[in-house]
Amino acid sequence: MQPQIIECVPNFSEGRDSKILDQIAEVIRSVDGVKLLDVDPGKATNRTVFTFAGAPEVVIEAAFRAIKKSYELIDMTRHTGEHPRMGATDVCPLIPIANISMEETVEWARRLGERVGRELNLPGYFYEFAATTPERKNLAVIRAGEYEGFASKILRPEWKPDFGPQEFNPRFGAMVIGARNFLVAYNVNLNTTSTRRANAIAFDVREKGRALREGDPLTGKPVLDANGEPVFEPGMLKSVKAIGWFIEEYGIAQISMNLTDVTVCSVHEAFEAVKLKSEERGIRVTGSELVGLIPKQSLIDAGKFYLHKQNRSTGIPEREIIKIAVKSLGLDELKPFDPDKKIIEYVLNAGEGKKLADLTVEGFVNETLSESPAPGGGSISALAGALGAALGTMVANLSSHKRGWDDKWEYYSNWAEQGAALATELTQLVDEDTAAFNKIMDAFGLPNKSDAEKAARSEAIQAATRYAIEVPYRVMQRAGAVLPVLKAMVETGMQSSLSDGGVGALCIKTAVSGAFLNVKINAATLKDETYKNDILAKASALESAVLSEADAIIAEVHKRIG
Repeated sequence: MQPQIIECVPNFSEGRDSKILDQIAEVIRSVDGVKLLDVDPGKATNRTVFTFAGAPEVVIEAAFRAIKKSYELIDMTRHTGEHPRMGATDVCPLIPIANISMEETVEWARRLGERVGRELNLPGYFYEFAATTPERKNLAVIRAGEYEGFASKILRPEWKPDFGPQEFNPRFGAMVIGARNFLVAYNVNLNTTSTRRANAIAFDVREKGRALREGDPLTGKPVLDANGEPVFEPGMLKSVKAIGWFIEEYGIAQISMNLTDVTVCSVHEAFEAVKLKSEERGIRVTGSELVGLIPKQSLIDAGKFYLHKQNRSTGIPEREIIKIAVKSLGLDELKPFDPDKKIIEYVLNAGEGKKLADLTVEGFVNETLSESPAPGGGSISALAGALGAALGTMVANLSSHKRGWDDKWEYYSNWAEQGAALATELTQLVDEDTAAFNKIMDAFGLPNKSDAEKAARSEAIQAATRYAIEVPYRVMQRAGAVLPVLKAMVETGMQSSLSDGGVGALCIKTAVSGAFLNVKINAATLKDETYKNDILAKASALESAVLSEADAIIAEVHKRIG
């Protein structure tokens, strides 16, 4: 199962005292599993933005420790700065990055807020997706009046905090915790030096648009509403802020954008909109620039978008899809673009120990034949399933490129994408099976002297054993799901690749039967008889069904080959 990842971007009301910032950074780093990605202090604003990420549980722990440390070190009665603020920890948003929904992220935000109120006795509010009322969704509305105005504001019934006491804390102030989508800072490069023309394009595409004027759109009198405020004509893109500027370092103008919700406006949609509006003004987009980090999915989506435009299969390796995105968006025009340094999931994984899936074929074989008990049959079964999925995907990709089959490319691309996803899952299960074995070994190594220790050890062994059953059962399920891909490719794919489909089906048989052996051997020591009998019955039925279907595919291959 893919790990859940969230990002936390707390803003602290201190940007000048490095000793304070170092101590906050230290408590964040003190949480195992959290990676501190960036610390961005501002002297004029007297404010610092920290960025860290990891699994939800550890990120929430790091955020709590950082909030607590800010309360200890930052005295808001002495704070001055240009940026609006209301507390020592001013705002603390959580952002879903991978394999986690916004609804789940909201739950984590609320857990954090409730803990801050309960353990630190500090007041605060929930905003954006975590807001408890529509009026509190907008951060600017909550923060109105700032620190100086909260002494009276917090006492008003409509501003009773969502967590913590309804009383002003002079030293800390108040804070806001929320859940929001990832914000991408993104610049598009133009073949012009004109800031005015770049601004015109920015006004075309940004959500706010441009101010309406009477008569001449450039020199006419601004149109005002009933309150005397300028009336704006909305631009093309929702959730986009944009401005044009000239970058002396590069000698070009850019459209500088904040994509405040990439689920509403993606990077490639913003790029294409700027291209369209630039061409209308006789200007050409030459590339783009990503400021900071980006979620992997954003570049996967972009790569697939451009592959679709080329009528090419999207069922190719992840790194190849990202390469297409980088080249199509021109992200490497101004400087080299290194995915390992710009994609948040890759940054988080940097420095991790070598995985089995990262080994060469020879290295994997050598690791298997060594004296170590892992990798064993479970990992080999998962690998066999991944190879079966890869063979089916290969036939789909070859078929999508076959001369004369251009009208069928999308049919084969859909199968290839399905097969590639299963190959990825099964490859990850190669390492997860070994991790399951290690969990059992760790449980057996727990203290075993007192009655309490014996009970805890026994419980840990049973939990680890159950996990060691669930992993190979998942291998059986995902390997079985490969068979429709293989069946479709044997029946409709390139007939010169029939043997590949047959070998793929043989791999799936090995994967499912091998994984079933691991389910059985691990279930033998499980005390929960109800669970044991249920999982063995399900696994046995699944093996029978998969072997029958795989044999039918292999028979069809023999029939067609002759």
